[in-house]
Amino acid sequence: MSLSAQGRLAEAEPLFKRSLAVRESVYGPDHPDMAASLDNLADLLRSQGRHAEAEPLYKRSLAVREKALGTGHPDTVTSMNNLAIAYSSQSRYAEAEPLYKRLLAIKEKALGPDHPDTLGMANNLACSYQDAGQIEKVQEIRETEFVLQRNGEDVGGRDRLARIPSEEGDFLLVKWA
Repeated sequence: MSLSAQGRLAEAEPLFKRSLAVRESVYGPDHPDMAASLDNLADLLRSQGRHAEAEPLYKRSLAVREKALGTGHPDTVTSMNNLAIAYSSQSRYAEAEPLYKRLLAIKEKALGPDHPDTLGMANNLACSYQDAGQIEKVQEIRETEFVLQRNGEDVGGRDRLARIPSEEGDFLLVKWA
């Protein structure tokens, strides 16, 4: 089990920084493998509430991966999602929204609208809207992305649940995997 998973963040941080320095010196500043170390360090910093330090690392990781791998590559998608989460966790929903929309479009194009990863990304966007108090946008997603139950019957045999507010203010539970 890693130090960060054990909650030993103060011990983990210098190791993440060393890993980043080694990868950058071996691979160079624009290599996608180096971007993984950027994301790891940024995740650690964000988990400590050090958002101002994490954000430039997430941005740099995304820029490196977009340039080296392209926008649709899974590693680039991971970096983009990490940055969107970082914005959302700081209540910076206006900055998170375009990233979540791009991620949703990428997932729909690559995997189709009913793929579990696409639906998960739609759920992330809906949660961001909900946290921002934009319930009307949550409703749009509910109507377009989560049409997995019709007349109470499950369509697709999915096994997890997405919670989305209904017009009445309660939550509609929709299965997805």
